[in-house]
Parts: sequence; C-alpha cells; structure tokens
Amino acid sequence: MGIFITGTDTDVGKTVAAAWAMLHLSASYWKPVQAGIEGETDEAHVRRITGAGDERFFASAYTLPEPLSPHEAARRACVEIDMAAFALPPVTGPLVVEGAGGLMVPLNQTNYVIDLIEQLRLPAILVARSSLGTINHTLLSLGALRARQIPIVGVVLNGPPTPHNRAAIETYGAVRVLAEIPPLEPLTREALLAIEPESDLMEVKTQE
Repeated sequence: MGIFITGTDTDVGKTVAAAWAMLHLSASYWKPVQAGIEGETDEAHVRRITGAGDERFFASAYTLPEPLSPHEAARRACVEIDMAAFALPPVTGPLVVEGAGGLMVPLNQTNYVIDLIEQLRLPAILVARSSLGTINHTLLSLGALRARQIPIVGVVLNGPPTPHNRAAIETYGAVRVLAEIPPLEPLTREALLAIEPESDLMEVKTQE
C-alpha cells in the first residue's frame, strides 16, 4: 500500500509533505526520478528530517545531474527515461512515493508524471501552496487527476495559514485538506510530527 506525493508546481513543498507523511505512516520512501544532485537531494532531505534508517529508502530509477525537468535533465545526460524501468520497490508496509514537479512535467517524449502515477496504480496526495494563485493551480491539478480516474486522498497546503484559500479548495475542488504545514523554523522531525493529519492518509474519499 502506498501514496504518491505530487504537486501543483515545483517548489510547493512536496519533499516536506513526503517527510510529514512518512513520519505519520511509519512509511518507506522512494523518489523514482531525481533531477539534480548538487547539494542536498530530496531523498537526503527526507532522510535528515525523518531520521529513518537506510532500510526505509529505495534507490531512484533515474538519478540525473541537472536540476531541470526530467525530460531535459535526461536529454542532457544522454539518457532516455523508459517507463518500463518504474516498478514499485519491494516493501511490506506503507510506501511514500515522491514525484518530480507537477503532474504535466514531461518524463520523455510521450509521458508525463501523471502517466507514472497511473502506471504505479497509487492514490495521490496533492501538495499546494497556501498563497495567492493556489486555487487555480489546485483545481486544475485535481481535474487532471480525476480525468485519469486517479484516486485522490486529499490536499496538503504548505505555507502560512490562509483560511479563505483552504475553504475555496475544499468547496470548489470537492476535496479534503489533510493538513496545513506552516513555515517551520527549524524544520524538524518533532515539528512535523506535531502536525496531526486531519484525515486518514491512506483512505481515498469518493467525490460526492
């Protein structure tokens, strides 16, 4: 059993949300495509925050040097991302899978991140900013997931609490907000554990 952490865009806080979900589910972690290896990678960031052991992390199918869209990072590395290379790692408990960028980020000439979610047959948690502009991006992303009949667990909002944006997303998106993660200084395991999920992180709620 697992969940796929995707986002409305890049830098919306998917990695923080993945660490948060991993902690609350006592889950393992897998990032199928890592683009960018300078500094701290997303996996390394999750390792540092959660303090989880090596046995709970699985190697990326593709690790690409440059921090670009996967299709471009792969092109520059003279690599072709093959969808056949993606298979869920052998894990007995919950698994958190973190995507790259948003749903329509290309992986190769014909496939996008949303195709990967569909292929892995996992329900999705959508991570979004709490700030101005999030309503449009979130509703578009929810629509794309539903068009593919990908089950949606809910939305995680990253950033300062913005009640009117949350209410709009829940109302117009017909979706539940699982958590609001405010700016955390410092960002620690304890701080993320203190943010309790408002709903079951493994339960898909059918749209009414």
